[in-house]
Amino acid sequence: MRIKDISLENRPRERMEKQGCVVLSDAELLAIILQKGSKEENVVDMSNRLISKYGINKLSSCSMQELQSIKGIGKAKASQILALFEFNKRHNLSKANGKAITCANDVFSYVSPKLSGLDKECFMVLHLDSKNKVIKDEVVSMGTLNGSLIHPREVFKSAIKESANSIIFVHNHPSGDPEPSQEDTEMTKRLFDAGELLNIKVLDHIIIGKDNYHSFKENT
Repeated sequence: MRIKDISLENRPRERMEKQGCVVLSDAELLAIILQKGSKEENVVDMSNRLISKYGINKLSSCSMQELQSIKGIGKAKASQILALFEFNKRHNLSKANGKAITCANDVFSYVSPKLSGLDKECFMVLHLDSKNKVIKDEVVSMGTLNGSLIHPREVFKSAIKESANSIIFVHNHPSGDPEPSQEDTEMTKRLFDAGELLNIKVLDHIIIGKDNYHSFKENT
């Protein structure tokens, strides 16, 4: 069935115009974003198939190549899906801006939208002001982390430049398990010691997993 064969009042875009986004199903919302289907199926049926088979969570973590391997998804539709989920990540991140960081769970809420779905380790530094609000978050290293590559000079350079009152280290484990390795522990000690020498307050080092985290501060 073509979209044109669906009665006007039942088409996603027309329903949204009359009743708002809230009445639409997940598949209908995705159909509006994708706009067009293929010769074999209309965009609503395609969206229903994608969500039924893969789920929103899996679609959100797919790469461009993985999306294009799905029947009916070419480069244009893959780009639309990637842009959708990236925009959502940034929206979630923007809601956390301006809020004070009071505990490790606040850091997890702030950073996890940015790090979720990454297949490489990412080491970040959060710079905080005197009220524990984030001034800036900076990616120091991407790729498989090696403690010798996380040099205190690079880690603290921006903190000095931004006149940060304190900082928090964050990195993710793509495996989803936030349990620290021996190298994580040694790297953390070296960076905390460097913070003391530079008189820069290091509040915590937090490892982000899939749905949880490890806080060195809370586990000492």
